[in-house]
Amino acid sequence: MDAHEKRSVRVNIFNQSYTLNTTGDPSEIEHLAHSVDDLMRSIASRAGNVDSTRAAVLTCLHLADKLRTVERENEEHNRAIQNKHKKLAGLLDQL
Repeated sequence: MDAHEKRSVRVNIFNQSYTLNTTGDPSEIEHLAHSVDDLMRSIASRAGNVDSTRAAVLTCLHLADKLRTVERENEEHNRAIQNKHKKLAGLLDQL
């Protein structure tokens, strides 16, 4: 099978069935869908009686917050790597 060939994957998220196309590993999509389903169910149970749209929006906000945190951590790591790179380059120049 061609690496760029699309494959259909059927998943269930919050009692809704979706058919998704992927060029990647279908099991990855299934894993992600399961994670989203778990998160939506967890948020819905804590928020009380919410409809699926509200649960989806709250889940999106939660994931957006996690993404922003990871992006900030990545920027901090990149700055630390650049600083170490400059320091090591300076030490090499001294040698």
